[in-house]
Amino acid sequence: MKNGALTTAFLIAHLLWVSIPVYAQIIDPGKNNPYNKVFVDTDNFGVSYLDSLELGLERVDSDQVKMVILNDLAYYWHTRNLNRSEELALSGIQMAEDLGDTLALGRFQSTLGAILLRMEKLDSALFVLKKARSRLGPEELPFLLTQMGYVYERQGALDDAADYAMEALKIAESNQDSYGIAVAYSDLSNLFWKQEKYEKGLDYGLRAIDLFEKSGLNNLDYDFTLYVVGNQYLALNQYQEARKNFDHAIAIGERYGFYNNLSDAYISMVELLALQNQYEEASMAAENAIKYAELLDNNFMLMRSWLSLGKLQYLQGKFLSAIESLENSIRIATPEFGDAFFLSQAYENLGKAYAGSHNYKEAYLAFEKYDALKNTVFNAQSDQRISQLEYQFDSAEKDSTILEQESKIQRQRATQTFIIVITAMLVVVLVLLYTTLQSNSRKKELLEQQNREKEYLLKEIHHRVKNNLEIVSSLLALQSAQLQDSKIADAMQKSEQRIHSMSMIHQKLYQGKSLSKIEMRDYFENLGNYIIHTFGKEGEVVLQCNMPALELDVDYAVPIGLIVNELLTNALKYAYPAGQKGLVQVALTQQGKQLFLKVSDDGIGKDITNMRGTGFGTQLIALLTDQLDGKMELSVERGTSVSFEFQLNQAA
Repeated sequence: MKNGALTTAFLIAHLLWVSIPVYAQIIDPGKNNPYNKVFVDTDNFGVSYLDSLELGLERVDSDQVKMVILNDLAYYWHTRNLNRSEELALSGIQMAEDLGDTLALGRFQSTLGAILLRMEKLDSALFVLKKARSRLGPEELPFLLTQMGYVYERQGALDDAADYAMEALKIAESNQDSYGIAVAYSDLSNLFWKQEKYEKGLDYGLRAIDLFEKSGLNNLDYDFTLYVVGNQYLALNQYQEARKNFDHAIAIGERYGFYNNLSDAYISMVELLALQNQYEEASMAAENAIKYAELLDNNFMLMRSWLSLGKLQYLQGKFLSAIESLENSIRIATPEFGDAFFLSQAYENLGKAYAGSHNYKEAYLAFEKYDALKNTVFNAQSDQRISQLEYQFDSAEKDSTILEQESKIQRQRATQTFIIVITAMLVVVLVLLYTTLQSNSRKKELLEQQNREKEYLLKEIHHRVKNNLEIVSSLLALQSAQLQDSKIADAMQKSEQRIHSMSMIHQKLYQGKSLSKIEMRDYFENLGNYIIHTFGKEGEVVLQCNMPALELDVDYAVPIGLIVNELLTNALKYAYPAGQKGLVQVALTQQGKQLFLKVSDDGIGKDITNMRGTGFGTQLIALLTDQLDGKMELSVERGTSVSFEFQLNQAA
């Protein structure tokens, strides 16, 4: 006895120690609103949450806040202990009656109805819920109507259940209550599943999950909806999606201690695992389903848990064990069970198990009861009502689309009005600007005329520079023709070619569209043909410009033109002696801020030391390369090839 008392005291002390920090997060008496509602202001719904909330209940001074806490305690205890949940709900009803608070009384009665439903007291639940309806405001009605629908669903009246679900949805939509809409969608998904309309049920189940996830609430209703959607996937043989939803539902249930949802999810998990021949894991799931149903003391869950175990044993060929489990399921249900849907499944599987054990007489009796029960669930009236419900949903969606389109039209009209106002203002602004633009246009015309004159003058300057250079070139040609000294004559001829290469640039400038840029490929071709003609190599040496069209600023074009002039002159002078034919290639390309120039010939080649000699041409090439911040590379393996790399960011 002493040890037992010590153990009890230790457990109470441990509970208090664990509950203190949780309580501090839930209730803060110093705040205007001291209560942080679970799944609204906090998701701290752990093992000790309800105990902590009860400890803090007496610390709250406000009767209104105290009743809100007491109602939450009653509702969430029904996930763990139905008897404790009922006690708290009755206590809340008494408190509300004493205070004369009609609204609070309706809320407690609504919660009590949900508890009585899960205690299998269906008639009492319906009676209490009907009394609560007249005391609640529009925002509380969707929850109450959902509970009433559950009662009719448990009684097998799926058509009535559908009516309440539809009413709950309409009220939630008129209140713009996304959470209420999500709960209604979840309920409808479950009803469609029971009517074997799995595609429709999946559609509404996924809509509910989307709304729940947008709200960020991992609560009891979201957990149940995951289970319902898992059932739809299971019925559609989409086992991977079913498993994902069941696992998610179990994870939430185990985190928050939702025994009813855990039993639900494990029941369906048994069927899923059995269909995949994972019998050992399915047996463990059945044991978990029974465990949580017994912890909750809920015969509805317990009956279905034994049903799932019996179905599994039948699939394993354990017919006698299946008969025992299924008869246990039916015994727990009792004649007042009400839910013909699951009871019909129990008798159907019992008949199969008896048939498997060759007891055909009992099998016949079980199948007879199965047929009778199934007819109550899948009767013509119920099926017609569900079909009407589908039609109503489709019509509602079409109406919603029409309303949305009308709303768009109204928005478009408002936009058009706004545009008209803005347009009028713009017209006023434009009128004011018109006079300014008129005076500016005259100034613009004057500036354009001045620009044309300047452009003409620049072209004329380039033309005259070109003519002057041509005169100088001609004078040098005449002078060189009268010289007897070959070296001096050669130097004069090279100077003449250099001047001509510059004059060609000025010619391109005044003939082209741009006054500052030269198209280099055309320039190289004209320059090369001129040099070939000068040396009398027409028909012997061919010039080839393997490059795309490329425009360069005149500051780069002049030095590069002089470099190419020197290299072409050297090629024609040294690479092809005694009338030898050949090919000279010039290529200039640009990559980013770099220019790459290559001049090559297929002649006899030239010794690299000659290229580095003290001749004026060599010195000129070196100077021009430095001016363009460039690098030069010479190759004489097969003819002569000279490559350059220039930087465009440097001034020429």
